[in-house]
Amino acid sequence: MNKTCKNCTKEFQIELEDFAFYEKIKVPPPTHCPDCRLQRRLGFRNERTLYKRECDACKKEVIGVFPPDTPFPVYCQSCWNSDGWDPFVYAREYDFSRPFFEQFRDLQKAVPRQHVINAEASGMINSVYTNCAGELKNCYLVFGAQGNEDCLYSQYINFSRGCLDCLYTMKSEYCYNCFDIERCYNVQNSQSCIDSRDSLYIYDCRNVSDCIGCIGLRNKQYCILNQQYSKEEYLHKKEALALDTRKGREDFKRQFYTSDLYTKFPRKYYHGQMNSDVTGDYVSQSEKSKNVFYGKGNRGTKHAFWSYDALDSYDIFAWGQQELCYETVSSGYGNSSCKFIDTSWSSDQNLEYSSLCFNSKNLFGCIGLKNKEYCILNKQHGKEEYETLITQITEHMKSEGEYGEFFPLEMSPFPYWDSVAQEHFPLTKEQILARGYHWREPEKKQRTATFEFEQLPEMITEVSDTILQETISCAHKGICTDQCTHAFRITPAELAFYKAKSIPLPTLCFQCRHVERVELRNPLKLWHRSCMCTQDAHKHPVPCRNELETSYAPNRPEIVYCESCYQGEVA
Repeated sequence: MNKTCKNCTKEFQIELEDFAFYEKIKVPPPTHCPDCRLQRRLGFRNERTLYKRECDACKKEVIGVFPPDTPFPVYCQSCWNSDGWDPFVYAREYDFSRPFFEQFRDLQKAVPRQHVINAEASGMINSVYTNCAGELKNCYLVFGAQGNEDCLYSQYINFSRGCLDCLYTMKSEYCYNCFDIERCYNVQNSQSCIDSRDSLYIYDCRNVSDCIGCIGLRNKQYCILNQQYSKEEYLHKKEALALDTRKGREDFKRQFYTSDLYTKFPRKYYHGQMNSDVTGDYVSQSEKSKNVFYGKGNRGTKHAFWSYDALDSYDIFAWGQQELCYETVSSGYGNSSCKFIDTSWSSDQNLEYSSLCFNSKNLFGCIGLKNKEYCILNKQHGKEEYETLITQITEHMKSEGEYGEFFPLEMSPFPYWDSVAQEHFPLTKEQILARGYHWREPEKKQRTATFEFEQLPEMITEVSDTILQETISCAHKGICTDQCTHAFRITPAELAFYKAKSIPLPTLCFQCRHVERVELRNPLKLWHRSCMCTQDAHKHPVPCRNELETSYAPNRPEIVYCESCYQGEVA
């Protein structure tokens, strides 16, 4: 069925398999297109914007995701997880004379929220400046992360150690400024690599070591720009490149990214491996899943972003390990049959339109409940009364045009610019206000520089510990659109890393460095294209006629191959 999006008015399709899923979980088909649904979900998660504020319970200063002027109470995690407050105090009767979303908004303004969304019980050691994370030790400005130690300035990084400035990184150690890597060691300035070590500026490489500026290599060592050298030749040429200097790195980066090797080497139409009947990008070990981005181990999943081990679920963002779930944000750890929920996990079952609920089942329109059952708007009901009311409420919401839709973006507890939505669907202040989304004037975080970035030494060996006392100007000077901090400081752990790896000091603040990495990734969008292979050697008609769904837009310069042509050419 072709439908017109209620939000952006663009046409989108609902497939037969989709109708079967919606019927199975008893929801009407969506009225918003996949992009608008994704934008709406992303708006309900703030990962990287932190504020200093006071816990409204114990008055202790905390570092959290809510600014001080937030309309609802914000508790530190210790207070929120304690028995010092009762979420049933905020209970209310369902009012059939008012829309549900209006009633839920009132509940939102009353119930306390946690200052961060960290899995505190799983162990957070010396990792205050983090969010959406668990099991961290000695981590700083790390977000969307689990099981890391000694990591800095990184996002979506799991089970890694000693990494700095990394994005989408799994099971890696001592890597720097990398994007989409797994099981790598001492790899720097690289993308989409697996099982590699001691290399710089490599792309789409597997099981390589001691390589510089290479793309598409497998099981190689001592290569520069895909040319094989002996160990002695390699070390000599590496020394001549002067990669321990800022100029040397910048010169080689420019050479690599503008070379024919980088721009004309065939790319597989998506990033990932070990998939069957899958569309999307940056996805692995999945099957029968469509429009999945940054996912692993998904089965029968559709319209998912940053999803792991999800089964028969649609429209999910952040986390996984859930089954038969729909329109969820920050949901997982064994959830099943949950719909329209935000930040709820630990074996939740049959939750609808709820937020911050844990290890509970059969809840509707609740906030902040733990180990509860048969509640509506935080009020306890008996089983039969609950089931009767749910039928009536569902019909009421349908009559209001509400049921089947995720919470409106205007109801997000976060300012739009603080949310993940701004990163993937950027809007100006004027657009945000015109659409009625949550706007808050950004805090002025401009620091006074005591040291200009132009004065930074070329080599880390020329840097003394006195740099730790300086505030360095960012090369962007705040004139970019990257939420630049204008100036930044170097931490002791960061300086030790640069010295151990012979890396020159950065000239950009951590926020601008993050945006540079974000710009390397393909968008969360697919285009229909054909394989660009024209070689007879691959045993297909010339040109290859295989059709693709790819995140490489048709106007991009890369040469994009289907799986079979890529395997024949590269692997």
